[in-house]
Amino acid sequence: MPSRTQHTYVLVHGAWHDGRVWSRVAALLTAAGHRVLAPSLSGHGDKAHLLGPRIGLTTHIDDVVDLVLDQDLDDVVLVGHSYAGMVVSGVANRIPKRVARLVYVDAMVPVHGESAVDVMPLTQALIDGAAATAEPWRIPPLPELPAPYGLFGVTDPDDVAWLRTMLTDESVLCFQQPVQLDDPAQALIPRTHVLCVGDEPPGVTRRPVPPTQPNGEPSRVHELRSGHDCMITRPGELADLLLLHP
Repeated sequence: MPSRTQHTYVLVHGAWHDGRVWSRVAALLTAAGHRVLAPSLSGHGDKAHLLGPRIGLTTHIDDVVDLVLDQDLDDVVLVGHSYAGMVVSGVANRIPKRVARLVYVDAMVPVHGESAVDVMPLTQALIDGAAATAEPWRIPPLPELPAPYGLFGVTDPDDVAWLRTMLTDESVLCFQQPVQLDDPAQALIPRTHVLCVGDEPPGVTRRPVPPTQPNGEPSRVHELRSGHDCMITRPGELADLLLLHP
């Protein structure tokens, strides 16, 4: 593969998931000649044993920053799904010179000082529900809903069974900690937004993408007809979009 055309993708999973959720997309990007890393955040996957009340958004930002620095990655296409929009935003603020592009996949897109609760207020209901339990810091994965909504938008029985193997609880602190976006350099990073449309559960609304990016360029927004976990249900289409704006 020609090194001049190779890009490095760091794919960051959303709340409750782990890095394996990206395996189908990662395989396609790798086959196209690119380097792909899809880590599991603290409390998930091979780091599930770390889950506890002190795991928060800052922990997850540290996870990705440490990966990029330890691997000495540059010109990274940093992709965040769902809650990981908070994570990749924070990473870009910490190491903006390492990030070539931010891609928000059906993701939370914060401004400086916002938490996940600020971006998506319905998250507060999950925190309130946890508060009434014996472990008020722990939020279990969202339940499976009747078709066409399924489990995070996944309805195929085999895919649902596979997805269940990677779902673990999330710490309340992940949704409460604010993200810092105070380095002007992070605002210069180009951004792409991928919105999953067509099967949104009732009551779930997303913040509109502004017409202009923070760097002054027109926003790049793509719609993908898919449930929320499009990396499982539409891996080919998502990979194509990730390759479109490397």
